[in-house]
Amino acid sequence: MSERIGFITRLPSVCLITSTNAVCIEVTVRGKIDKNTGMVMNLTDLKQFIEEAIMKPLDHKNLDLDVPYLADVVSTTENLSVFIWDSMGKLLPPDSLYEIRIYETDKDIVVYRGK
Repeated sequence: MSERIGFITRLPSVCLITSTNAVCIEVTVRGKIDKNTGMVMNLTDLKQFIEEAIMKPLDHKNLDLDVPYLADVVSTTENLSVFIWDSMGKLLPPDSLYEIRIYETDKDIVVYRGK
């Protein structure tokens, strides 16, 4: 029997407000589907990781002043996606992070899949 690989993609997006604008962020993970749980990852765990890596350091913050990583680079959505990727990557199981999407508007979207 072949191994089944799954992606979690139907999560509600996480929206945050910064000093300059509001953005919505989607985190997609991938991995083998656990035979016992039928899940790639427990959504409760994923939501906790998102809270730690995204909401606590970024929500209602001045990105240029309150986020050390962004103090050294231009605080573009592209650089924000790298920060989120690195932060989520520290919390998630190895190789499970697949994609970060940041929506500034319905048409202005940054998609980041690592380096």
